[in-house]
Amino acid sequence: MILALPVAWCIARVSPAWRSRLLLLVIVPFWTNFLIRVFAWNQILHSEGPLAKFFRSIHLLGENESLLFNSGAVVLVSVYTYLPFAILPLYSAAEKFDFSLLDAARDLGAGAFRSFRSVFIPGIRKGIVTAVVIVFVPMLGSYVIPDLVGGTDGQMIGNKIAQRNFADRNLPAASAMSAVLTLFVLAPMLFRRKENETS
Repeated sequence: MILALPVAWCIARVSPAWRSRLLLLVIVPFWTNFLIRVFAWNQILHSEGPLAKFFRSIHLLGENESLLFNSGAVVLVSVYTYLPFAILPLYSAAEKFDFSLLDAARDLGAGAFRSFRSVFIPGIRKGIVTAVVIVFVPMLGSYVIPDLVGGTDGQMIGNKIAQRNFADRNLPAASAMSAVLTLFVLAPMLFRRKENETS
């Protein structure tokens, strides 16, 4: 949300010509298969990859340190993968927002940040809820990203369920973890439904 909100704001505020170009940049990653994108990040973050070599050249990364197979790599690739899913619903809500309300708030003495926080964010609440649900639900059960770039230090619950099921053959534990995951998935969906009924 921290990254998606400013991007959606900027896209909604620019001219229609620039808006189309910026939206195209947001949509471009969807043209490539999900697995290919994750494998590409695996190569980029590899110990012999371009990023690792660059950071070693400026002495920000040790010879035995790696950018891959840790929780930071999982966060980075997850943000890259799911950011467009957050930007699009936020942009859709921001496009319908009356930006003259921000001018009115500033005329009444509110600063830029306070106008953004107290007027703009509540005004696109539906878009925020939609973005949270769209990103939260698939990310919660994410399996491929932690498996390919996280290793043992960046596993998520999807990897734990697979390990209990296939490696340990502990089906009761896998079932219990799956039930907990299902509850976490249903909670935001029920909240979104309640929001729609209220509005």
